Amino acid sequence: MEWFGDPDAWLSRLVIQRGLALIYLLAFLAALREFRPLAGERGITPAPLLLRRIRFRDAPGLFHLGYTDRRLTAVAGTGAALSAAVALGLADVVPLWTSMLLWTVLWALYLSIVNIGQTWYAFGWESLLLEAGFVAVFLGNATIAPPVPTLYLLIWLVFRIELGAGLIKWRGDRCWRRLTCLYYHHETQPMPGPLSWWFHHLPRPLHRVEAAANHVAQLLVPFGLFAPQPVGSWAAAVVIVTQLWLIASGNFAWLNWLTLLLAVAAVDGALAARHLPLPAPPGGQGEAPVWFVALTGAATALIAVLSYWPVRNLLSPGQAMNRSFNSLHLVNTYGAFGTVTRQRYEVVLEGTTDREPAEGGTWRAYEFHGKPGAVDRRPRQCAPFHLRLDWLMWFAALTPGYAAPWLPRLIDRLLAGDAATLRLLRVNPFPDAPPTYIRARLYRYRFTTPAERRATRAWWHRTDLGDHLPPRASTH
Repeated sequence: MEWFGDPDAWLSRLVIQRGLALIYLLAFLAALREFRPLAGERGITPAPLLLRRIRFRDAPGLFHLGYTDRRLTAVAGTGAALSAAVALGLADVVPLWTSMLLWTVLWALYLSIVNIGQTWYAFGWESLLLEAGFVAVFLGNATIAPPVPTLYLLIWLVFRIELGAGLIKWRGDRCWRRLTCLYYHHETQPMPGPLSWWFHHLPRPLHRVEAAANHVAQLLVPFGLFAPQPVGSWAAAVVIVTQLWLIASGNFAWLNWLTLLLAVAAVDGALAARHLPLPAPPGGQGEAPVWFVALTGAATALIAVLSYWPVRNLLSPGQAMNRSFNSLHLVNTYGAFGTVTRQRYEVVLEGTTDREPAEGGTWRAYEFHGKPGAVDRRPRQCAPFHLRLDWLMWFAALTPGYAAPWLPRLIDRLLAGDAATLRLLRVNPFPDAPPTYIRARLYRYRFTTPAERRATRAWWHRTDLGDHLPPRASTH
């Protein structure tokens, strides 16, 4: 079965597997940091309440056996330890079946977390990690040559990521067709990064070039991933460079990093070996056993069948963005920024120790790790780490009703001085005792101009627009 394995793809497999394991590690570490205050037993939206309402078939996972914060810690801690071991090469020094089991356990553990994570885990890159993690089960290890069908499944995943993102833009906001969306996007994106201020101030003709290049990279180049070499490698190179550009210009958790890694599946290993100073490929890459070929064939057939729904969505004029069609998060549809906001709004949580919440009283702001707050604080690099609360605060500013189920509960936790919730924030302005009132204030933010930046040293200019939520008093 020489057709089944491609020995030259050993480096692609190595990069993909080690990189995917590192992203799993970040995801499990984020769960250890965030899940308990967000969705734990006493979280803002408690997972035990969700588990009482849903069936296993609708959200499969280990926590249907019973959720406790201790069990969540065990699941996420086990996942972090396993992913770290795989990133260091454990899966390549064990038998093939054990390697597959390691990848299956990582996928099952993270699926268990995502399926009870509610709105905190309703991001496209959660499903992307699960879909890529499932396919990785069938990539094999150093004992066999990388399976060609599995490499094509990864290419098919990258194709849907890129084409889905391109189509949702072309069909969506007309500023994408006019090549003007990037006049606004670097400023209004959910989590600007350290370089976003400079990207925003690029000359407008360059913004138009950026938008046009994005259309080429997402609407045309993906088809080249399936082309014979070296075209496939050049198409993968365009995807990789595009993702690096997006990484430099903003924070999108592990979306860009994982897409970049998956695109390596389309790179010609022999071509890379001829032009890069690489070590010799590992020896002992034998033929895959029949049982592995059969399992890989079954997985390929399953993904081919499940691909009907995302393909139908891609072809639909009513294309949905970032949607899972099954509770296992296999073969999803992807896309981003079909609509670009023209102005940036931020909800800032402010507290006071005054006895009455007067408009002219002394209000001090809570500061987040990633979302804009203090105008003189430079936007930070957070990705590939995912700050879920910071992201949802961006959505809260766009659509007040979106945050109605959880923002008042977040404020209640802060009024109670909940230590786990406060650890999600960068600055607690009330370290000695909780405030008596907290309000959610709405501000209009914009990047300062170069002249304003020189004069004030501030990165942002903001305008107070009044209360997003009126002052809420402590009940403790």
